[in-house]
Amino acid sequence: MKPHRNSSDLSNGPLASYRVLDLGSTVAGPFCARLLADFGAEVVKVEDLAGDPLRNLGETFRGKSLYATTLLRNKRIISINLRSKDGQDIVRKLVPHFDIVVENFRPGMLEKWGLGYEDLRKVRPDLIMTRISGFGQTGPMSQRPGYGVIGEAMSGLREMIGDPDRPPSRVGLPLTDYITAIYAAFGTAMAVIARETTGQGQCVDAALYEAAFSLMEASVPAFEKTGKLPRRAGARLPNSAPNSLYPTQDGKFIHIAALADQVYRRLCKAMGRPELGTDPRFAEQATRARHVEEIDAIVEAWTRSHDLDQIEAILDTEDVPASRVFTMEDIFANEHYRFRKMILDVPDEDLGSVKLPGIVPKLSRTPGQVRWSGHRNGQDSQAILREYLNLEDAEIERLLRAGAIGTDALEAAE
Repeated sequence: MKPHRNSSDLSNGPLASYRVLDLGSTVAGPFCARLLADFGAEVVKVEDLAGDPLRNLGETFRGKSLYATTLLRNKRIISINLRSKDGQDIVRKLVPHFDIVVENFRPGMLEKWGLGYEDLRKVRPDLIMTRISGFGQTGPMSQRPGYGVIGEAMSGLREMIGDPDRPPSRVGLPLTDYITAIYAAFGTAMAVIARETTGQGQCVDAALYEAAFSLMEASVPAFEKTGKLPRRAGARLPNSAPNSLYPTQDGKFIHIAALADQVYRRLCKAMGRPELGTDPRFAEQATRARHVEEIDAIVEAWTRSHDLDQIEAILDTEDVPASRVFTMEDIFANEHYRFRKMILDVPDEDLGSVKLPGIVPKLSRTPGQVRWSGHRNGQDSQAILREYLNLEDAEIERLLRAGAIGTDALEAAE
């Protein structure tokens, strides 16, 4: 077995002594493993011979998936046909070298291949297996196929997105996949801590619909005690006013969040209407919520009479929380993003370099790091089989001919 890195050396991140085998595909599984990789875990991603579907999402540049450059960053990639016996055997032989396995197949699929949690525990008794699925590993709906947006619809969260006079909308990115991946990474970290104490591994079961539903927590006791159903409110936050998106004179928008009473009075001063701070309709948060249409109309009349830049300057002076709705162009030009290192220039073997989002969260003593951008499918296949399994070239060639593994054309030529 390849020795672990020194667990006392955290210079590469707090997870630098752990290894992760990423069996995930598309977004939820790979993003969970990417979070672990950002904080130092040694991650090997198993990718299908045809390529992960995420490579066909988003934009490409010079034939390379730009989505893959970030979602697969900090990972080495081996291409394996998990539907073949040889491919399944390779995974079983790799698992003893890894602390964690991350996967997001439909429940039962890995068990059919002899790669379920109980199967893999036989070769790595203290294994942590993080499983992401639509509806969880158990229960009457567990066998149903589920994407993030399906879990979002079931969770009640989808009912909250959009304007009240229109059908439920959606965010233009796989929101629930990301939410679930964060929970899965959090659960994995907790399982790692527990294993340090007990020496025992465990299964982390993260369901898409449950992760989305967890954001609905305020509505659960409210419905049970009052019977009230949460409804879409558009740009507003219910029971919180003024807290919405307001149009400006130059055809742009600014979101102002002045829900707290003291902040609201600062907004009144900024608008040149200090008397509104003591108006009995608006003086307290509870009364403003009952007169939301009136206060929003007053704020909108003010924002419509000024350009966006002028409004931002006034509100900043009066310490009122507000922001324009940033485009990616705004983000790239923003000084705070640069100062916080939230856009990184990362080396890329094919593109020279590529800008990727930075590390979240910031750790003061053991920060994360982006070491390289996403590799090509199969780029590291031969190197991984040699390093972890000590396979000879003849056996690797046999596996290639049998269709059990794939390799990047550039790797094969080396």
